[in-house]
Amino acid sequence: MSSERYSRQADIVPRQRILDCKATVIGVGAIGRQVAIQLTAIGVPHLQLIDFDTVDISNLTTQGYMQKDLNRPKVDVTAEFCREINYDLQIEVVLDKFKRSTPVGNCIFCCVDSIVTRRHIWDAIKDKVNFFVDGRMSAEVLRIVTACDDKSRTYYPTTLFAAEQAHAGPCTAKSTIYCANIAAGFMLAQFTKYLRLMPVEPDIQINLLASEINVGDVN
Repeated sequence: MSSERYSRQADIVPRQRILDCKATVIGVGAIGRQVAIQLTAIGVPHLQLIDFDTVDISNLTTQGYMQKDLNRPKVDVTAEFCREINYDLQIEVVLDKFKRSTPVGNCIFCCVDSIVTRRHIWDAIKDKVNFFVDGRMSAEVLRIVTACDDKSRTYYPTTLFAAEQAHAGPCTAKSTIYCANIAAGFMLAQFTKYLRLMPVEPDIQINLLASEINVGDVN
């Protein structure tokens, strides 16, 4: 049964490589929830979810939570869903904000909504992890920044602009579930390239409304 579970992705997601990964998802909102689900589906053996928030009514449309999940911790709800996909998954939930003292895995999926928080996370874990990917989204624009080698690790901090430079759109044009799913998919695509020892793009920016994609290189 276990071999059949992953048979259709065997040449895309190297089984032995992924078995060495403990994935940490920081923030299980719009992007992070989808990342956790996709990581479970491709067979990551150990998953850690970090978030302090609970499900509110606006999360049902933008983050894919259900009516029955209202007022429950997002980490608990997402963990339960992931266990339905793979009962053998080792899953750890941290109902709290990320702290420097928080033990994390060797592969980090940063899905927070604050540039200040991103900087805090990066400063805490930059020398401790093998793979780091940051998913950002505003309405129908998304950005995926990955750090997994010397050049991309040097590049990533340059994307951490000052908080006052962040785009501040109206609260009714912040997030859509389809953009979150696409962002999560690109984050997982970067992860599977890393697993296959393939070159990973350090910076991908996509505007769904304009049908534009820009892939940045590290000079």
